[in-house]
Amino acid sequence: MEEVNAVLDLMWILIAGILVFFMQAGFTLVETGFTRSKNVINIIMKNLMDLCIGSLGFWLIGYTLMYGDDIGGFIGNPSLFYNVDGEMHNLFFQTVFCATAATIVSGAIAERTKFSTYLIFSFVMTVLIYPISGHWVWQGDGWLTNLGFIDFAGSTVVHSVGGWAALVAAALVGPRIGKYTNGKSNAIPGHSILFGALGVFILWLGWFGFNGGSELAISGDSANHVSNIIITTNLAAAAGALAALFLTWIKYGKPDASMTLNGALAGLVGVTAGCAAVDNYGATAIGLICGIIVVLSIEFIDKKLKIDDPVGAVSVHGVCGAIGTLLVGVFATDGGLFYGGGFSQLGAQAAGVFGIGAWSLVTSFIILFILKKTIGLRVSEKEEVEGLDIHEHGMEAYPDFRLNEH
Repeated sequence: MEEVNAVLDLMWILIAGILVFFMQAGFTLVETGFTRSKNVINIIMKNLMDLCIGSLGFWLIGYTLMYGDDIGGFIGNPSLFYNVDGEMHNLFFQTVFCATAATIVSGAIAERTKFSTYLIFSFVMTVLIYPISGHWVWQGDGWLTNLGFIDFAGSTVVHSVGGWAALVAAALVGPRIGKYTNGKSNAIPGHSILFGALGVFILWLGWFGFNGGSELAISGDSANHVSNIIITTNLAAAAGALAALFLTWIKYGKPDASMTLNGALAGLVGVTAGCAAVDNYGATAIGLICGIIVVLSIEFIDKKLKIDDPVGAVSVHGVCGAIGTLLVGVFATDGGLFYGGGFSQLGAQAAGVFGIGAWSLVTSFIILFILKKTIGLRVSEKEEVEGLDIHEHGMEAYPDFRLNEH
């Protein structure tokens, strides 16, 4: 029976990893749909390369920096080309998480960033920035683990790390041409809300592997745990979408499709930290809160901070990742503030949110600032106006159906 259980557990981790792998298609569709048709190929290439660079870089050294024997609670003992027999299912599962963190940055700097520069940053993200902060939480001996910090599947470890790096990148690369005139933010509509919607459905599906797979088992009691995780994940997504729908309906007079889609993603990101620690009521509350916050955050970053984030990546992943992680300290059925646990869990959650947030912001700024001063972050004005597809890749996504975009 033990052998059967071991096979079941391994198979579940592989299936969940395959679902998370498919999320790369979702990210690609969301980013292409929410941006203009002249940059579709560039976005496809960035997302494809995140997966390829992430796979090789994480195998090269990232995995051991994250999961190697602990050094001072800060970093794993590094070794090259991880190849421990019987552990390849774990390498695969963690690799697709790593690629997800890198991909978040892509959307925030879409339509104006050099492809070569992006590839370098993607590599640094997967071999250094993500694995080191991930070690603090998931290796078992990291300083945040010892504090009692809970981030079951990565609201902060994956999503906020990517979200804060995206914020730095979008600020340093600057807004797209025509985005701001005389202090006013101008909408630059995406070319296919259908692609964006399909991408969100794929991400929602993949998230069942993302969160459910993080149980790392499905035999015995884990079967019920996985079922509970999947339902909390689904409820938070649904609540996030509804919250964004009604808020935009009230604010703008019409229900906004792109905000509603981002509301679903916000709920998913928010519940990822606590999906195994909260009940259905807590998950729904987290989804509702994140669905409201994502709308307000997207507007604040766009109109007040004047940072151009075409897909809302900073708000969805950075802000909602942080909020969702903090809310574990409120809604966790064991130790949460609303369940008689006092403020201690909330304190541990805040330490993780701010510690990892600072790490991502500072390391991303150093790397991106160096890249800006050396090879540059941004394409020329001519390349941006005519489209990155033609200038960076020598082809068009829709050669027979060129949309009139400027």
